[in-house]
Amino acid sequence: MSFLNSMNISASALTAQRQRLDIISENVANIDTTRTEAGGPYRRKMVVFEDKAGDVSFKDSLNQAILEKDEDGKMIRRDYSPGVRVSGIIEDQSDFKTEYNPEHPDADANGYVRLPNVNMLEETIDSMAATRSYQANVTVLNAVKMMAQKALEIGK
Repeated sequence: MSFLNSMNISASALTAQRQRLDIISENVANIDTTRTEAGGPYRRKMVVFEDKAGDVSFKDSLNQAILEKDEDGKMIRRDYSPGVRVSGIIEDQSDFKTEYNPEHPDADANGYVRLPNVNMLEETIDSMAATRSYQANVTVLNAVKMMAQKALEIGK
């Protein structure tokens, strides 16, 4: 695997984790939002990741990573862009929390208010995981950069 492929993989992961952190921030910001444009309470959003290559088997991935010979005997490499991307942002369909507060403007006839299905503990754990993943990919980028610098020094 070339240095640039390694950097592209880490860069795609950094972009995906940044978007994950943006969605987590949106969830936390709307933890008390009882009325949205759609009419109900805010629904927690989650990021879905997928392999950039799409529906490629392990065998195909391995073959794409190895140089092959074409009909003329020349070494070729298939076009393959490894990494991760955000395939979508989905809403958590779990039930809303309810709270008895008859004075709230969004309370129903029985005095209950439907609150968003955002759990601060889950959001904190998700943000910690995303931050750790982001840090790990920054470490990978720095290691690849150092290896490239050392390789250039050997050529002096």
